Amino acid sequence: MKTAGRESKSSSNQPRLNAGKKGRVAVIGSGVAGLATAIRLASDGYRVQVFETAGQPGGKVGEHWESGYRFGLGPSLFTLPELLDDLFRYAGADPDQYYRYHRLDLICRYFFPDGKVLNAWAEPDRLAKEFEAVLGEPAGNVHRYLAKVKRIYDLTEPIFLQSSLHDWRTYWRAPWLKSLAGLPGLDALRTMNASNERLFKMPNSVQLFNRYATYNGSNPYKAPATLQVIGHLEYNLGAYFLNGGMRTLVNAMHKLAVDLGVEFFFNTPVQQILLSEDQKIVRGITAASREIPADLVVSNMDIVPTYRQLLPGSKHPEKLLNQPRSTSALIFYWGMDREYPALDLHNILFSSDYEGEFGHLTETRTLSDDPTVYLYISSKAEPGHAPRGGENWFAMINVPHIAGQDWDELIERARAQMIRKIESTLGLPVAAHIRTEHRLDPRGIAARTSSHLGALYGNSSNNRFAAFLRHPNFSRNIRGLYFCGGSVHPGGGIPLCMLSARIVSEQVRIRS
Repeated sequence: MKTAGRESKSSSNQPRLNAGKKGRVAVIGSGVAGLATAIRLASDGYRVQVFETAGQPGGKVGEHWESGYRFGLGPSLFTLPELLDDLFRYAGADPDQYYRYHRLDLICRYFFPDGKVLNAWAEPDRLAKEFEAVLGEPAGNVHRYLAKVKRIYDLTEPIFLQSSLHDWRTYWRAPWLKSLAGLPGLDALRTMNASNERLFKMPNSVQLFNRYATYNGSNPYKAPATLQVIGHLEYNLGAYFLNGGMRTLVNAMHKLAVDLGVEFFFNTPVQQILLSEDQKIVRGITAASREIPADLVVSNMDIVPTYRQLLPGSKHPEKLLNQPRSTSALIFYWGMDREYPALDLHNILFSSDYEGEFGHLTETRTLSDDPTVYLYISSKAEPGHAPRGGENWFAMINVPHIAGQDWDELIERARAQMIRKIESTLGLPVAAHIRTEHRLDPRGIAARTSSHLGALYGNSSNNRFAAFLRHPNFSRNIRGLYFCGGSVHPGGGIPLCMLSARIVSEQVRIRS
């Protein structure tokens, strides 16, 4: 079932082909935000060229095949599908011709250190009853939480998510006045953990809802309670599964972009963004040792290497570039030769010391002895992603960004800890059933996606002003230069990257 979109530019089932009428655009990087920006600007009449260092599009949404096992390398949860539908309708395309998805009845299965197992159902009443039956948490507390995060979303969505915080026009719109009046409801002065401790009676409930800080690489014991809004996306709006897995998202967007006439240049890193002599106007890029003229340049690279590597002669926004970075991830892609019925599509095996785990991540920049483990098994929904009788495990823990650690030692220690934790939780052997293994650590994330220090989400959100300390989606000093992706406003994760593309296209219309 598709969710109704909010944008429409054409009712045709075929994308429009009007590229080139308004000028030339160079997009640097083909992550989700880069692809979405290319689609929007091509739909608006620009000739768009995308330059990608890798051999294929997708950025963090990569894919790995090994011995019959198919692994998505990056994001695994699909929320706010209407953003994808809106993008395709904006381009005049029928989403059903490119991809399909369905809503999940069971969002995630949670395993607690005390042996309790909770199914996070998508239906609110069923979810609340599950909390009461399994954890002893009054159902009314869950309903109050869901109502609170909906209020936060309704206040923040039109301003913080759909608009530029850095454009004065935003603050003259009616939604801003509504958000201003509702500021106390954003709960920005307390931490997420402090707010959850007031909302919930049981420590397991607090731990579960504290988890949502990790969705943008933050620490729930430091990040503002406003970030509770992330839970709204799953529990009030729903979690979904894209048929074929998350790589379907990239394949569909790439195909639409090509259908619109967007040109892609893979294995083609950009060496420099070219500026006018006075450093105030974009005039193109350098790639493959040649100058390529462009009227607009949009960088989907992390904001730090964009400035440090591609704009060496320009003025750099040092305060923004030097903000604390988010956490990263260590992922093992294990091809298992047996099935584990106790596990579902999405699973969390919680640490026995959650606060201590985050202290290691954000203070000492190392790993705890009992990390929380996330297991995503797409073969539960797509049997073809693993050989018959087997499963494809995406086994992930949060880790700090690169800060001089001995990663080889940390990775081997973490692998043993993760296997020991999974085996003790399930009461079944794991190590003996691993047939294939592929790894991705912060060093690989940095090298493969140009993410500064391997941070997955750019800057951390561990203070109440974090939303205002992300780089704008446009340059205040260089005309024709724009930015999209997880390291700029409004933040990391697929939905926010899609929204950053929307904001870029809006700013291009305003400023061109």
